[in-house]
Amino acid sequence: MTKLSIIILNYNTKELTKKCIESIVGTVTSIPYEIIVVDNGSSDGSVDEIKSAKFKVQNYSSKLKVIETGENVGFAKGNNAARDVVKGEYVLFLNSDTIIHPNSIEKTVVYLDEHKDVGVVTCKLVLADGSLDRDARRSFITPWIGLTHLFLRLDRLFPTSKLFAQYWYGYISPDATHEVDVIQGAYFLTRKEILDKVGWFDEDYFLDAEDIDLSWKIKHAGWKLIYYPEVSILHLKGATKGNNAKTKRSISLPEKLKYRLSGVNSMEIFYRKRMWKENPLIVNYLVIVGIKILKALRFMKVVLLG
Repeated sequence: MTKLSIIILNYNTKELTKKCIESIVGTVTSIPYEIIVVDNGSSDGSVDEIKSAKFKVQNYSSKLKVIETGENVGFAKGNNAARDVVKGEYVLFLNSDTIIHPNSIEKTVVYLDEHKDVGVVTCKLVLADGSLDRDARRSFITPWIGLTHLFLRLDRLFPTSKLFAQYWYGYISPDATHEVDVIQGAYFLTRKEILDKVGWFDEDYFLDAEDIDLSWKIKHAGWKLIYYPEVSILHLKGATKGNNAKTKRSISLPEKLKYRLSGVNSMEIFYRKRMWKENPLIVNYLVIVGIKILKALRFMKVVLLG
């Protein structure tokens, strides 16, 4: 029986995806698993390379499946393409720009085994420079958190303040295991039964906020979401979007605009779907105006600064 299904979404990240897969194979030894690579219409030869006998000679060809969407359908729809083929009791959504460290996957699986009230668990995500990827643990963006995090940026000035640093849980040690609102999609380990109940990712999102929305659905279904920093992985953050210099993948201006603005578009979708009924109408309109301003600022930044 397959214990774990690992889903990796690939879009023109051939070398990253290969290294990610190799890190899984090199570290996961105690649980039966499968790897499902969903290719979103890559043009870099990813599919042929991943399917090749040369790449699959390392004894894991039977564990590796490749699904081709034929086009870039986005993060949510791309990951959902694997929903009818997964065999695992648990499902791990894993970014292609991650490298797995020894025991990371096994220990988070054991954590789910031992905590039946937990619906999702993640580990500590460490960036290439050794710093913490703060997006590994987040709060839902309420109007107050939106103001202090997105506009006034007070959590940068007071990174450990319980009043101003709520979004990234700056007031809780990054070495402490604790419950959170949102777990990043780069390492999102959950139960297949939960995904089937809440409907997997919402495909109204193309890129960004899918993990926030799925976290919302799972939390509101009564499950706990846990940040578990006893183990860690490496996250080459930004590589899948072409904005990590170390990966040497450049993208065009239109594609960069699409990526940068998708986050703001997704922010508005999430607020209208999940937060609108929780706040007074005047607050809602102020939030939407703020999102529109943020979108304009990001557009100008990309166009003027690249």
